[in-house]
Amino acid sequence: MADFHNNGNKRRKKVCYMCLGKDLNYKDAIISRYISENGKILPRRVTGTCAKHQRHVAEEVKRARFMGFIPFCK
Repeated sequence: MADFHNNGNKRRKKVCYMCLGKDLNYKDAIISRYISENGKILPRRVTGTCAKHQRHVAEEVKRARFMGFIPFCK
């Protein structure tokens, strides 16, 4: 069963990046996919990660902030 917007277009189901077998590390540039332009961690409904991996994302983002790879806020 597909989800629909109000205008009738089909919406693709978001797939967890890490459930596909990919790994996320605090040193990777791909970690910026999980933070907003203000430096906040994006929620699961936006990124499409599962609950288990969202906790991992939050941990890696916080680690990257502490190490200085990404700023705490912009």
